[in-house]
Amino acid sequence: MASDLEQSKKPSRNMKKTFISVGLAAVGAASGSALHAQNMEAGATPKMWNVAATLRGFYDDNYAVANNKKGSFGFEFTPTVSANVDLKKTDIGIRYAFGMYYYLQRDDAGIDPIDYTHQADLWLDHSFTERWKLNVTDSLAIAQDPALLQGGAPIRVNGDNVANRAKLNLHTDWTRQFSTSAFYGNSVYNYSDSGVTNTPANPSEGALLNRMEQNVGIDFQWTVNPETMVFVGYNYSWVRYDGSGEIHSPFDIYAFTPPSTYTFIRTAHYFSNSRDYNSHYGYLGVSHEFSPNLNAQARVGASYTDSFNDPISPSTSLAPYADISVNYTYNPGCYLQVGLTQNVNSTDVVEPNATTGHLTQYVQGTSLYFDINHRFTPKLSGSLVGQYQYSSYENGKFSGTGDSQASVGINLNYQINRHLSAEAGYNFEELISDIQSRGNDRNRVYLGLSANY
Repeated sequence: MASDLEQSKKPSRNMKKTFISVGLAAVGAASGSALHAQNMEAGATPKMWNVAATLRGFYDDNYAVANNKKGSFGFEFTPTVSANVDLKKTDIGIRYAFGMYYYLQRDDAGIDPIDYTHQADLWLDHSFTERWKLNVTDSLAIAQDPALLQGGAPIRVNGDNVANRAKLNLHTDWTRQFSTSAFYGNSVYNYSDSGVTNTPANPSEGALLNRMEQNVGIDFQWTVNPETMVFVGYNYSWVRYDGSGEIHSPFDIYAFTPPSTYTFIRTAHYFSNSRDYNSHYGYLGVSHEFSPNLNAQARVGASYTDSFNDPISPSTSLAPYADISVNYTYNPGCYLQVGLTQNVNSTDVVEPNATTGHLTQYVQGTSLYFDINHRFTPKLSGSLVGQYQYSSYENGKFSGTGDSQASVGINLNYQINRHLSAEAGYNFEELISDIQSRGNDRNRVYLGLSANY
């Protein structure tokens, strides 16, 4: 994502728990599901530290997340350790999760059957004074599965691929009604290209997607009443690609001289940094609490993106920007979240337009999502999550077309006792694309046990 705008709200000491849950969801995604919130509740104790482990058996019918499906039975083991220090004005937390995934069919085929993943989360909340508050988060993932990395590659990529996302937010109450929220974000994506030879005709994921994304901005907030806050904000984002080698075959540029003469001008070469771009965001927003159980937030505006490094000629685009969410807690342990986002995202598709030579620079992505968690009994709970995203290609060969991605996941969790729970789940994902051999679908089922102390 080219821009990771911070939420226009005051930093909360509850944020550390939310951050842990997000991290666990990412780890679970690599194996076929998000670890259920019930596990977090069971592990949320007053202790400074917590250890947990999950053992699952699964079947994945497309473990490479590719057009030519290959399925496998397997198992995963995910131990986790976390610690949290609550000082008078500062909360500091850290968490590390190790994942090991064994695929039986890969072993039978003589392919390395084991994937290893690492995820580390760090968060810090500090109150300088009652009016000045700082929040810092950082999440590091080292993995192969696209669901965990979320770096733009829709397929599984061999090697120790890295995605690191850091955020810093400084909230200041200037008066009882007026406040500001200044933020900075830094995301680094590095695909290892293990065992891959990069060529212009067949560029590697590293050449296509290795990059640093940064953004800085500020929200000016006005509290209308205890339930309502309105704000206006600006965000500047810059994306710099740093993959090695050329990412497509060269393009010869000719000038037309009437009536029928073409004169060779130069040859354009496409490198990773040919897709560098800057984006400006301006938006208006409102956050409202309808009741203690129901709240909503919306920010709507526009983005202006400048692809200044295209080897043919620079190009710009103006597009809508939106981030809307609604949260409803309808019973203890039961909640519903729905939302919509519209933003600029990176893609591994680069093919240039055959006539103009302009590269595919990025995609404009529109995403709808929902998350339902329900507690049937004190011991039995379930979750249902889903997302649909349409990504439209900007410039290049496929300009005006796009990809559709849909995913649904269901999870049931039974709390056997305070320290032990059992779970079962199913995940479905599908990518529909106009690009030949790009589309795929994936089904995953799993059974498992989780323990925490």
